[in-house]
Amino acid sequence: MTTRRGLLKNALAGAFAMATGLAGRLAHAALPDGSLRSQVLESLSGKKPMWKRSFRPPNYETPLEAFGDVLTPNDQFFVRWHLPLIPEVDAQAWRLTVSGAGADGEHSFTLDDLKRDFEAVEVVAVCQCAGNRRGYSDPHVPGVQWGSGAVGNARWRGVRLKDILARAGMRKETLEVGFAAGDRAPLDATPPFVKSIPTWKAIEDTTIIAYEMNGAPLPHWNGQPARVVVPGWVATYWLKQVTHVELLTAPAKTFWMSTAYRIPKGRFPVDDRFPTQSSDASTPITEILVNSIVTSPVAGATHRAGSPLAVRGIAWDGGAGIRRVDVSLDDGHSWTAAALGDELGRFSFRSFELIVPAPVPGSLRILARAINTRGVAQTEVLNFNPAGYHNNVMDVVTVTVV
Repeated sequence: MTTRRGLLKNALAGAFAMATGLAGRLAHAALPDGSLRSQVLESLSGKKPMWKRSFRPPNYETPLEAFGDVLTPNDQFFVRWHLPLIPEVDAQAWRLTVSGAGADGEHSFTLDDLKRDFEAVEVVAVCQCAGNRRGYSDPHVPGVQWGSGAVGNARWRGVRLKDILARAGMRKETLEVGFAAGDRAPLDATPPFVKSIPTWKAIEDTTIIAYEMNGAPLPHWNGQPARVVVPGWVATYWLKQVTHVELLTAPAKTFWMSTAYRIPKGRFPVDDRFPTQSSDASTPITEILVNSIVTSPVAGATHRAGSPLAVRGIAWDGGAGIRRVDVSLDDGHSWTAAALGDELGRFSFRSFELIVPAPVPGSLRILARAINTRGVAQTEVLNFNPAGYHNNVMDVVTVTVV
């Protein structure tokens, strides 16, 4: 609920923003010096070179050039794990177990069972780490210092989770559906990576157990043989190498739900609420915010004066869908709507393009602002939070025209 204090705070923030000017507000912070010194393009098995953010656990970021297509290639799709011991799973031996107080007993499914006994479905959806762009937080915050590439878009194929839950005899008392992942820690004291989602989200048609990605089996680093896909929500719920689904009649009380991946209550516009996990001070991070990336030209590029300049990029949100992407070449004094590419679904990347006829010599700052079908636009000012989540500040790319 918006309070009088909140309205006053927003009004003061808006007045300050108008006084300082858009150019100042959109001066991106740089990645920390340590991250810049240590980042290297490195290949994991089966992957092309990606930006290594950490090795144990493996966290690798998609290079900007891989976003030239709306569907992110499997061999450049970002890699995010929480625990360092990641097993090589034999797909034939893998089992998905469904149990819990909300289930009618325990049920086990092989990969062949899922493919043979359930309807196969597909959804094109963005998978985005909650900490995407964390490295640009100002002041800097702890955590993996991601740039803009902890995100990707794929065509996921698998089985509706609700069909599996129905087969398991889900009871009406079920409040949450929990998942256990395949990664492990060297020390038993480390909390296992387990998450839950509210039942209403679990039974949406688009929430699936996926075994294919862009027409191929899931890569090892992206969850082979099967993973949870929760379109519209951040990737913390998209558990890889999922082994167990638990139907819970009481809220999950685990480190990864009660402590991690939470945001200050009321700080962000949230449509998808998670009331069983909310407290007076915080709430679990849920849906992806509206966002965009300028993929071409790249920052620091040189362009020849007098020739057309193509500004291209991608935009996305949590499932409302992208209505418009505006581009500014004069620090936000004026905006021009870019042409949007084909829509592959409301959870997908949407490409955009604007042809600038003949930019004049000098330094040219390109701003991009995505707006979804609900009229929600990217922010001009970082909504700072201690975990560095939800950075959806407008993208800014500076090029030199000569």
